[in-house]
Amino acid sequence: MSARLKLTLSYAGFLVLAGVLLLALVWLLVRVDGGVRSTLIPDRFMLVRDFLPVAGLVLIFFIVFGLLGGWILAGRMLAPLTRITEATRLAANGSLSHRVRLTGRNDEFRELADAFDTMLDRLEAHLAEQRRFAANASHELRTPLAISQSLLEVARNDPSHDHRELLDRLHAVNARAIDLTEALLVLGRVGQKSFTREPVDVSLLVEEATETLLPLAGKRGVDVHVSGDIAMAAGSPALLLQMVTNLVHNAIVHNLPEQGAVWVATGVRAGAAVLTVENTGEELPPQVVATLTEPFQRGTGRTGGDQAGVGLGLAIVKSIIHAHDGSLAIAPRPGGGLRVTVQLPAPAPRAAG
Repeated sequence: MSARLKLTLSYAGFLVLAGVLLLALVWLLVRVDGGVRSTLIPDRFMLVRDFLPVAGLVLIFFIVFGLLGGWILAGRMLAPLTRITEATRLAANGSLSHRVRLTGRNDEFRELADAFDTMLDRLEAHLAEQRRFAANASHELRTPLAISQSLLEVARNDPSHDHRELLDRLHAVNARAIDLTEALLVLGRVGQKSFTREPVDVSLLVEEATETLLPLAGKRGVDVHVSGDIAMAAGSPALLLQMVTNLVHNAIVHNLPEQGAVWVATGVRAGAAVLTVENTGEELPPQVVATLTEPFQRGTGRTGGDQAGVGLGLAIVKSIIHAHDGSLAIAPRPGGGLRVTVQLPAPAPRAAG
């Protein structure tokens, strides 16, 4: 039976039961009153004869009224569920733009409909992001393949071409394709959250990352300044090292052409580990800064083949921080450059004994 039919029968049954009890009470009162006033048997037979038909009509009225009224009331009560069910069917068929938008009192049905609409909003945004990411990834992967094909065609059509130059260019294009593929794999692993959390000192990760990137900083004429205290976080050492390395690498690469600087600091704030990375660089408007964590985006637009990196550095950083239940804030610095602040939950205290 449908929920509406069950509610109808329940309402009608309750109403009929109430009617039976009411008639029984009336019958009892009439019988007691009749017994007090008279002990004549014929009078009681006449009472039964007159009362039972009326009682039968009353019960029929209760049954009809209960069924009809219960059906209408159940329909009105379940109308929000019908709208939610229709929205669910549309979503199952791929239409995520439909919303319930239930109006009226703020009751349980309204809360359910609002929660369902919120879920559809997130699903639609996530699906749009995935489609945009897939399109961008396809474009970025197609670029080095197209360049490699062009270089090979030039070599085949012109045997006298300098093969050493061709090999160098093919090596650079292939390295970029490998870096892009590895970055996409990292994003996939982070999204699954398949890692073990353990206490990690972020300040030690900063030291390791900066030591690895010092040659790059020296080559680009960027000074790297490291300061701060011990900052314990709970997470994967490998992923958090990847996060720190990406942030410092991004700060070095996207800097002034000469006499640039990067400041990296660690600390503790409100029981959470805090990492701050600042750098000099060009001035970026807030609307551009807001898009920097999107895949394949940079302050100057989409990535290109002649730029360092593959445009996934901050996207990976955002995914790692999200997987560790942390927060990321990016803001432009006065005079140019960025200030990136990361907060990560501290390890849970160990149980005594």
